[in-house]
Order: sequence, then C-alpha cells, then structure tokens
Amino acid sequence: MQDKHLFEYAVIRIVPCVEKEEFINAGIIFYCAPKKFLQVKYQLNEKKIHVFADKLDIKELEKRLDAFTQIANGSKEGGVIAALPSASRFRWLSATKSTVIQTSPVHPGLCIDPYETMMRLFSHLVS
Repeated sequence: MQDKHLFEYAVIRIVPCVEKEEFINAGIIFYCAPKKFLQVKYQLNEKKIHVFADKLDIKELEKRLDAFTQIANGSKEGGVIAALPSASRFRWLSATKSTVIQTSPVHPGLCIDPYETMMRLFSHLVS
C-alpha cells in the first residue's frame, strides 16, 4: 500500500465587492511538503465574474493570478517572496487578504499523488 502524505490547500476567490462578502471560486493553492509540491491552478469564468461585477478588469485579475503562480513556482519573476522556501510561499499565498483576490481558510488532507488530488479538488471546487 502506498504511503499517504499530508497536504494543505486554499481556494482562491474573486471577491468583486469586499463589503458584500460574495465570491466566485477561481483557483486553488495546493501544498504537499513531503512531496515538495506547491502549485497554483486557476481558471477565470468571465461570464460569471461579469454577472457579479461587470467593472472588474479580467486582464488585471489574470495578471494578479499569474503572480500567484510565479510565487508558487519560485520563479524570479515572482520577486522576493518567490525566493522564500516553499512552506513560506504557501503561507504567504494563503494568508488572509482584504482585496479582490482572497483565499479560503487552509484545509488539510491526505493524498498519494498531489497532482491528481489537486486536479480532483480543482474540478470539484472551481470548474
């Protein structure tokens, strides 16, 4: 039997009007320390976003979410934060924010294959 590994994830949310606390799930931040796996996956549903807030700039949202991906990947385009260890990058990405892009609380679980588990969660929570 394969060993299961602890993972943590947070859902990336688009919050068009912070005061209303309504949101659209747009992605996931997935971290599995034992497997050295940290990845961001997102998908912007423009129709759904424009129903909530027709004035949101989709290109700007993509730019911000690309920054999440760069930080998760540890690429130099991600700046100083991307140079941190993966656990610190995950904590920074999943920290509470009061902007248009927010994250859910962090949820734990056990998995065998981090990528497969991330894709299953993404499909269930975002797609």
